[in-house]
Amino acid sequence: MPSALLQPLSPSRIKTLLLFLSLLFILYLVFHQPPPHPPLLQHLPLPTTRRHLLFSIASSAASWSRRKPYVRLWYSPDTTRAFVFLDKPIPDSNTAGDRSVPPVIVSGDTSRFPYTFRGGLRSAIRVARVVKEIVDRGEPDVRWFVFGDDDTILFVDNLVKTLSKYDHNQWFYVGSNSESYDQNVKYSFDMAFGGGGFAISHSLAKALANVFDSCLMRYAHLYGSDARIFSCLAELGVGLTHEPGFHQVDMRGNLLGLLSAHPLSPLVSLHHMETVESIFPNMNKTQALERFFIAVKVDPARICQQTICYDPSRSLSVSVAWGYAIQVFEGNELLPDLLSLQKTFMPWRRSGSIDATHYMFNTRDYPRDICKRPAVFFLESVASENNVMQSNYTRHNIENCPKTNKIDNLEKIRVFSEKLELDVDQVFLNRLCGL
Repeated sequence: MPSALLQPLSPSRIKTLLLFLSLLFILYLVFHQPPPHPPLLQHLPLPTTRRHLLFSIASSAASWSRRKPYVRLWYSPDTTRAFVFLDKPIPDSNTAGDRSVPPVIVSGDTSRFPYTFRGGLRSAIRVARVVKEIVDRGEPDVRWFVFGDDDTILFVDNLVKTLSKYDHNQWFYVGSNSESYDQNVKYSFDMAFGGGGFAISHSLAKALANVFDSCLMRYAHLYGSDARIFSCLAELGVGLTHEPGFHQVDMRGNLLGLLSAHPLSPLVSLHHMETVESIFPNMNKTQALERFFIAVKVDPARICQQTICYDPSRSLSVSVAWGYAIQVFEGNELLPDLLSLQKTFMPWRRSGSIDATHYMFNTRDYPRDICKRPAVFFLESVASENNVMQSNYTRHNIENCPKTNKIDNLEKIRVFSEKLELDVDQVFLNRLCGL
């Protein structure tokens, strides 16, 4: 018996056993259901929203009451997170109970930091240090820290769309330099000018806050707050990510040339609105901005986006800056010429320096002869229904040209458009339209 048990299996039995095991394996593959993998979307971050941005607005007890109307234009207590930093408390102020503006914080003492720029303002240190003070508050769920002045006009939805292109977990410093070549020569071509606003990603802001006080000690000789922040970021190895929607507005006078030929990127900010003319005729500056923001709230992504239309039958060229103004030129103007900014404005610095008259974009002269100027139609009203926008523009005549022309009787223009919804990575818009 023992010897019989040790006998090897016959070839036929081995074959039968292998077939049986193969059948079991096939049945296992057919009927086994592995646990489902979680959907890929669960691993993707939620889209950046308005609530992911935290705004820090630099102001002072002397200017805050005067500039509140500018902040009210863009601030919404239910959707916008912001704080206003003052140099000292405002006595007998109703700010605490005013939900139309952000809460107020009194900045910390900065007397221990040196400031040696002759003729400058020590407040530059306080304003710069807002970067550290806002991070140290530990506000939850912040992806981007955004900084600006109390006269910085912000377009929050467009800023959200702009910052959504970047990973807030990486180190990003987003903004723009000055429109003025002269100002960039004086300060830096690579610095985000503070009045135009700038954004710092959460991860970078935390790193900057950790070293900021010691860094401030090394830059007593600098003029402004933005130069100090720029220098400390440079020490961390971070350069400026340039976004053309930020506007320092280092210019004076009439902004028609700037706003009617905006680059194909969302309008993010405007600064120095107290020092320029009202953007709409026959209104004060605040009233004009309030009208502007009626269009902003209807279609923020399209505001001031330039579209060129041609009417071959009448030999007319039409430049539409949606939500702001329409210019009608006699003759067929080449599109590249219409993309250049008309110099309706003046240099920021009133000096004899040739650099002061140069800008960081292409310009063309604005004709002195009123008969050679385009007819200008400014926004009158805007309405929307089912994502279709109807904007109405009325002609504005400063002086009448004595010559007759093809559009003498044209007084109003109506524009129909669909609401502009851009994807995060989409930057292309069609420059041409139909009449």
